[in-house]
Amino acid sequence: MYEQLHADHSRIEQILTRVLEDSVRFLSATGSRPAGVVPPATDAETLPQEGIGATGTLDLFQSKYADWMSGSAGPHYFGLVTGGATPASIAGDWLTTIYDQNATGSSDSIAPQIELAAIGLLCQLFGLSSEHAGVFVSGATMANFVGLATARQWVGHRRGVDIAKSGMSGLPPIRVLCGTPHSSVYKAIAMLGLGRDSLERIETLPGHEAVDLVAMRNRLTELNESGDLCVVVANAGTVNSVDYDDIDALADLCHEFGVWLHVDAAFGGFAACVPEKQSLVAGMDRADSITIDAHKWLNVPYDSAMIFTRHLQLQREVFQNSAAYLEADASPSNFVNLTPENSRRFRALPAWFTLMAYGRDGYREIVTRNCQIAEEIGNRIEASSAFRLLAPVRMNGIVFTLAGDDVTHGQIQAYLQAVQAGGVLYMTPTEYFDAPAIRISVTNWRTTEHDIADVWNGMLAALESASS
Repeated sequence: MYEQLHADHSRIEQILTRVLEDSVRFLSATGSRPAGVVPPATDAETLPQEGIGATGTLDLFQSKYADWMSGSAGPHYFGLVTGGATPASIAGDWLTTIYDQNATGSSDSIAPQIELAAIGLLCQLFGLSSEHAGVFVSGATMANFVGLATARQWVGHRRGVDIAKSGMSGLPPIRVLCGTPHSSVYKAIAMLGLGRDSLERIETLPGHEAVDLVAMRNRLTELNESGDLCVVVANAGTVNSVDYDDIDALADLCHEFGVWLHVDAAFGGFAACVPEKQSLVAGMDRADSITIDAHKWLNVPYDSAMIFTRHLQLQREVFQNSAAYLEADASPSNFVNLTPENSRRFRALPAWFTLMAYGRDGYREIVTRNCQIAEEIGNRIEASSAFRLLAPVRMNGIVFTLAGDDVTHGQIQAYLQAVQAGGVLYMTPTEYFDAPAIRISVTNWRTTEHDIADVWNGMLAALESASS
């Protein structure tokens, strides 16, 4: 093994040159690569005794797996809310691997300062005040987890209990109130021991996924009178229709009733980049904690997200690492005490690279263009006899279904399989007010108005394929 490692090390320039050539080839073909593939079954590998070396492994990867990678980094991948990777973020990500810093916040590297610099740039991008501290995590699910864990600690202090130290024994259940919660909120409160049943869905406005403020006030009043504990989760962009709660009004309610406000702004927070859309996130800076994803609209490689909070000390109480060889201060750069991870990748570097490379104007252009493309596709759906638009196109998301009465999940699945087989684009299924539906999310920096015709033709061709 040592001989193979030594040989690879001596050929590192040739190996990385080969990787560079393959990478450029892949990125150059992303626009024509199938957006979604149906991979074949593969045989399990046998662990080689001596190893086949880096070049041999590259050959094996290219021959067996590379052709079956999806075009998820390309302009026609509209599944989930998936961004791409800007050229600058790719450069930052490669250097993240090369420098291989364990970004825990220790004093042996400048990595913590770069992370704080990236967080500062992001606060400027999203219009967050200096009262918000931030830290990188793996994704919106973990950001929601950290935000709600900090909220749980805050609620405990209100009852004179340090939950991180003593647990929740003797405390009444903590209710989590939300109009249209993302599935990751359920996951977070399950991991936190609050239980999925603690999430109460508050009535939404008619025909909307945004919460009804009167219904929220009524429920907060009831909980206040009964002495029950609660946390409010607001949406800055629901996953189906990109609907926005009135965050400013919710902040007023939470202040009035003494309740923690967490804002799930995983991708919808990027409305702050566009002056015409900023009203959608008015009041976001008033939240106690905020989730925003980076591997969505920031267009950096997976995995990357941020959690922002006004309560850094409470966050530290929850995630404090007590090892004697690690610093125990509560500074914003001591990340080992601020998230579940003790060791983690230097996620901030790709974000710093892309923010510095393209700036405020670059992200305003990406968000504006993606929203305009989504609006045009939505207009075509609304004018078509083949589909039915289910909600107005507010930002970059479209929710629609097939034309006809009583569309079934089976029909949706058959259509989406035809879309995937066609390779032109990729979309995902959903439910909208319990009805089977389809989601499109336009989040990639490479998607332009020139892609609309190909995407639309691909959507129509799949209809014919699914019905044949």
